[in-house]
Amino acid sequence: MVRALTRLSTRSSKAQTSVEQIVPGVTVRVYRPARPTPDEPTRLPEQGRPALLWIHGGGLVFGVAAIDDPFCRQIADDLGIVVASVDYRLAPEHPYPTPLDDCYRGLRWLAEQPDVDPERIAVGGNSAGGGLAAALTLLARQRGEIRLVFQLLTYPMIDDRSSDRTDITPRQLRLWNQKSNRYAWTSYLGPAATDAAGQVSPLAAPARAEDLTNLPPAWIGVGTRDLFHDEDVTYVHRLRAAGVTCTLHEVPGAYHGFDVVEATAPVSREFRRAQIAALAVALTDPAPGNEENSVASPPASGSPSLSDEA
Repeated sequence: MVRALTRLSTRSSKAQTSVEQIVPGVTVRVYRPARPTPDEPTRLPEQGRPALLWIHGGGLVFGVAAIDDPFCRQIADDLGIVVASVDYRLAPEHPYPTPLDDCYRGLRWLAEQPDVDPERIAVGGNSAGGGLAAALTLLARQRGEIRLVFQLLTYPMIDDRSSDRTDITPRQLRLWNQKSNRYAWTSYLGPAATDAAGQVSPLAAPARAEDLTNLPPAWIGVGTRDLFHDEDVTYVHRLRAAGVTCTLHEVPGAYHGFDVVEATAPVSREFRRAQIAALAVALTDPAPGNEENSVASPPASGSPSLSDEA
């Protein structure tokens, strides 16, 4: 039912985009700048644009790339870059590693486009898409074919062990709780996700990765009332300890997907501005300075409350 409703909700999308098939059953939605930005430098014909591979959310079991049409179109136009959003295959019909492999195919396709600079590609995603983006940086490091310059992770779903937490009050969570999380991870972690000792692969659940060195700089944003808050903050600290530049953007009182549900709230608009600003800096300078301090976005006066009392 959720899958059907998601598809219906995107039928009226008016975003300027093209759809390209990269392998049977897998497509990317491509957003190119509608017009050059006023301050965009003149490029020589052989120079490509920076690019972002975006990965949609949906708990690994639902969702379509078109759901993020407005966001991807805004990024393409505001930054003058090429954005490609992957319609990867979903669990449980297609468990790990199929969705991750689909995303890697999308990344290779993007890097091969004549109008893209393969040395200035970032990856990003929200929720399950953020988890796949984090895993994609691990896979890209392992294969050594594409050097990513940035990872934009919006409340990423990176740790299957959060499903078993008993120290969280259920009423603090909205839209996504331990029960939903357990179903999603159980659907995704098929036989290929575990080794002979029963250990889950870090390419399936990035929080399990022991080695986080030599990964691209990261921006991670999450609300304090999100099930993924603690796993995301822990990942930030581990990235920094491994020498990876990482910015943490915490939103007090915000629940999972708050910026989608309450898109017009000032705190949600500020959240999107922070994402786009971080991406702009990263694609202009692939090695920005380390930002150690968290950036908090308190709810603005008069905006909808993002606490559990709302």
